[in-house]
Amino acid sequence: MGEALRTIGILGGTFDPIHYGHLRPAEEVREALDLAELRLIPARVPPHRARPRVGPEQRAELVRQAVAGHPAMRVDERELHRVGPSYTVDTLAELRRELGAVSLCLIVGYDTFLGLPGWSRWRELLAAAHIIVTERPGVRAPLPEALAAEYAARRCDDPAVLRRVPAGRIYRQSVTPVALSATGIRQALAQGRSVRYLMPEPVRRAITEQGLYGYPQL
Repeated sequence: MGEALRTIGILGGTFDPIHYGHLRPAEEVREALDLAELRLIPARVPPHRARPRVGPEQRAELVRQAVAGHPAMRVDERELHRVGPSYTVDTLAELRRELGAVSLCLIVGYDTFLGLPGWSRWRELLAAAHIIVTERPGVRAPLPEALAAEYAARRCDDPAVLRRVPAGRIYRQSVTPVALSATGIRQALAQGRSVRYLMPEPVRRAITEQGLYGYPQL
């Protein structure tokens, strides 16, 4: 293997809305893997779940406010301008064409990883990026057969390897449990309850001031 590559993390999602359950694991991965950059990519039309409650531009703006001031995190809006479903495989292919010889690390939670065989052209993901699976201690379920075979062939236990090859490895990273869900936060907002300390304060303030997610507008 050659010289170390620039390593870039990718975290996609609806971020409907963004909260510390997204941000804290991402920060722990960034630090553990010494990522040069971590891009958060809001989906316009998620293919595997219901349409988000808030529009893509508003969600992207909340993500921008969430990471403002963080030197290594940035918002990538490419999926907001794409027609049709926001397929991760297309996004990674675009990034690979643009960035060339870098190490791309797609960050997914363990539950999402279990569902990977249901994604569009899922094996092509590993041609474009490494997959970083975030795990909460003590939470583990068996892998589907097809995924177990890929994991056995591509398992990586040394973060240094991720910096030496551009794609194709699967790495598991333990993270601090953060028992938050966007669904629960949306329900609290719709009921007019406080979501203080569940998300960055600029995000909370924007949501409440604009009356998003059914929160009574100030």
